Amino acid sequence: MTDTQEATTADTSAQKQPSRRSLIGWGGAGLALGAAAAGGAVAVSRVGDDVDPAAAETGAAVAFHGANQAGIATPVQDRLHFATFDVQTEDRAAFVRMLKDWTEAARRMTAGKAVGEGAYGGLAEAPPDDTGEALGLKPSRLTLTIGFGPSLFEKYGDAFGIADKRPEALVDLPQFAGDNLDKSRTGGDLCVQACADDPQVAVHAIRNLARIGMGTVNIRWSQLGFGKTSSTTPDAQTPRNLMGFKDGTRNIAGTETDRLKKFVWVGEKDGPDWMTGGSYLVARRIRMHIETWDRTSLQEQEDVFGRDKGEGAPVGKAKEHDEPFLKAMKPTAHVRLAHPDSNNGITILRRGYSFTDGTDGLGRLDAGLFFLAYQRDVRKGFIPLQRRLSAQDALNEYIQHVGSAVFAVPPGVRDKDDWWGSTLFAKEA
Repeated sequence: MTDTQEATTADTSAQKQPSRRSLIGWGGAGLALGAAAAGGAVAVSRVGDDVDPAAAETGAAVAFHGANQAGIATPVQDRLHFATFDVQTEDRAAFVRMLKDWTEAARRMTAGKAVGEGAYGGLAEAPPDDTGEALGLKPSRLTLTIGFGPSLFEKYGDAFGIADKRPEALVDLPQFAGDNLDKSRTGGDLCVQACADDPQVAVHAIRNLARIGMGTVNIRWSQLGFGKTSSTTPDAQTPRNLMGFKDGTRNIAGTETDRLKKFVWVGEKDGPDWMTGGSYLVARRIRMHIETWDRTSLQEQEDVFGRDKGEGAPVGKAKEHDEPFLKAMKPTAHVRLAHPDSNNGITILRRGYSFTDGTDGLGRLDAGLFFLAYQRDVRKGFIPLQRRLSAQDALNEYIQHVGSAVFAVPPGVRDKDDWWGSTLFAKEA
């Protein structure tokens, strides 16, 4: 994806300047800049580079600047911290200032640097600019991806001057058959997706953005994820979900520029202009009834998915990537119902993760799939696909959608003078 995301190198020449922070610390009156990089220079990988597990061990940084945001077509990292936020102010200038502060913090953290003036060495009377738990850690391919929810336009459209800028494609998701949505895990005015190979790096990123935004935004809900369940790297091993099956074999690869253009990136004629080069994200928290699943026969499990559990091959085939013969599968098989050939070519890019969040109080694990899907238009992607799956998929006996959100993900940050949401808030640029 070298044509859509330029590699940038970390600026390792910056020297730490004497502290000029006021006692209110980071984020109160704008950014404090000029901290030295933590850990020195790091390698920078381009979005779409074929990064295998061995390469991930280098702790390389993923380029922050580019036409599209990193964290979409980027090779999927091992860990996730996803957070949604609700806005707490009607002050447009304060919100834009926070977005600029967030951008600078994201730019530094993805390069392996500390936020602002760092976790120590500043005024003893003021809280540090960085919380410090990522000191000494490599960038771990950290990517940070921001999105704006429908409620931002509904609640703050007039105050922020963006009421007429809500994309037609940014629709509220309908109620699907079987949904049992928890309001405390649904919606959000904006979101940040942090992906990295080190969970502490991902958590550190969200924690620092929440700290910078305190008073302007508050976290609404968040989700930790592990064990990626899909891949955007063509030659990588397809990951398994908590049911033990390979899923997403035909996922769009980060190197497939034609498919990304067709199915993921918003085009110039799609509208509105501020979304060109962006995408639309659907996040769904899907609870798996794994205790029931674990007592289901192997044959039924394979019939439910339409694949064998060992190789991941479709019914009647020998290898995972063999072209499936859909009619050989049961009519309710997940693969058959979700396949593009069964849905007029509908294709989405998936970046899901497994989760385990303790128990439900009834002796059962609260575990499942945190589903993340990017597409060019939700109305032509997730919505018609999920309507079909929710009505017919045999997998529904073993899962339930319990959380949901949708976001407009703007284009990438072009250079050091650009910032998250600049195209939406153009008057402030």
